[in-house]
Amino acid sequence: MKNLLYKFSGNNDSGFIIPTVLSLILALTLISASAAVIIDSNLGIGDNNIKRQQAFNISEAGLNYYLWHLSHNGTDYKDGGTTPATPDPTLGYGPYVHDYYDDNAKLTGTYTLWIKPQGGGSTVVKIRSIGEELKSHTKRTLEAEIGSPSYASYSIASDSALWFGANESTTGPVHSNVGVRMDGASDSDVTSANATYVPSTSIGGDGSSHPGVWCHTSVISPVNCSTRSKVDWRYPVPSIDFNQVTTGLCTMKRTAFASDAATSGLSGLANACTQVPNTRTAAYLPQRATNGSYNQTRGWEIDLNNNNTYNLYQVNGENDQATSYSTALTRVLTASNVTIPSSGVIFAEDNVWVRTTAGFNNRVTIGAGRLATNSNAQIMIADDMQYAVKNGTIAIGLVAEGNVSIAPYAPPQSGAFNFEVNASIVSQSGNVIYPSVYRTNSSRCTRGWVNSDQTFSFYGSVATRQIWTWTWIRSGSCPNAVYSAADGGYMSGITHNNTAYDYSLSYTPPPSFPITSSYNILSWREVLSTP
Repeated sequence: MKNLLYKFSGNNDSGFIIPTVLSLILALTLISASAAVIIDSNLGIGDNNIKRQQAFNISEAGLNYYLWHLSHNGTDYKDGGTTPATPDPTLGYGPYVHDYYDDNAKLTGTYTLWIKPQGGGSTVVKIRSIGEELKSHTKRTLEAEIGSPSYASYSIASDSALWFGANESTTGPVHSNVGVRMDGASDSDVTSANATYVPSTSIGGDGSSHPGVWCHTSVISPVNCSTRSKVDWRYPVPSIDFNQVTTGLCTMKRTAFASDAATSGLSGLANACTQVPNTRTAAYLPQRATNGSYNQTRGWEIDLNNNNTYNLYQVNGENDQATSYSTALTRVLTASNVTIPSSGVIFAEDNVWVRTTAGFNNRVTIGAGRLATNSNAQIMIADDMQYAVKNGTIAIGLVAEGNVSIAPYAPPQSGAFNFEVNASIVSQSGNVIYPSVYRTNSSRCTRGWVNSDQTFSFYGSVATRQIWTWTWIRSGSCPNAVYSAADGGYMSGITHNNTAYDYSLSYTPPPSFPITSSYNILSWREVLSTP
């Protein structure tokens, strides 16, 4: 009996093992099923991620394509076509659909482009690219701002050496293709294309070689040369190609031709920039002499008004030893309240004198060039030129073949003052200066102002092929120059001056302003919705 009971007892234990095994099998089955679901889910997620990445790459290809397109045609916002005539107010011109082929020449998707120029003379264009993967129709949308830096990207840029005196301060980037002596205060990059150079005595040299950017150790005030920060002084860096300005002037002339039906037929000619019609329009001012003769005291005066118009005068003579623009210029009113063209460009085939009425509030570029002759047209700033506000919405561009000068009669002649000029200035082959001598009498030095309450404020940007300066210093006396004990010499120009950079100009320059290089992607982001 004991043995039977024992065997019975053993069989009972075996019965408990079967459910355990079954439970284990069930658990393993559930785990395997769950694992299969997870693996399948991960495979789906992985495949989806691959499709999304492909759509992203396709969208990015669209941005790169239009970056290339703008580098070859910076004013084409319609993808090489002519439609639509009117852009979508939010997205711009489009949609333009392109097939996308992979490295194996296999069609794998499409990208759809929307192109929105910023306008107002800006080189910035907003591109929206919608990439779609072909099989899954997965979409990703990228948006980028593409722009090209202009000559207004610098506070002061020169193809020649620069010298900032101790009382001359500047904000914004400064560059010279030769070298910079920076004795005054600065707050941004100061760069030179040379590692070393030997400056001439007229621009602060002492016969010795100096670094690409330097200051003289004798200068201790207002900025101490020995202790000042030099972390923003960099040299050598790539040079700026001033030959691009020639192309810029030609582009401005074509734009002026295209602005009016009377001259629009000339804009598309291969030799448009050597055409010299006698027709005057709001955008194009012809040569004053039809026989092509040139006189530096003849040309046009443009007075920019605060209501999107300008007044135009014929200038028949200049006495720059006079004390104001109204007495210095022999002029005749030609037209009043001429509407500034929608392109924002006025091109003159002759010299230009320019000034503003109080509170100028528009965007305009004035070009002066005699592109069909060997003479270089000049621009003279004849009076104050001030913006109504300094918030990037207002800009005046002055682009000349030759010099851009502040006329000796432009500043107040005596007493305390703050003379001010707001503009973006480019000289293709000449100087941007306050002149050292009078044009009507080169033996007489121009006026000088040395008192601390007689100041000059320049706001904007300067790019010049040759000399930039607002002051001249001489060791000996000269008529109209004023002795400055602080500078140890006789001064022409305004000793206490400040050159402030308009930072909005970097990628929003005045209309049709010359550019220095090809287009770049300034910023980009992914858009989570598509139109």
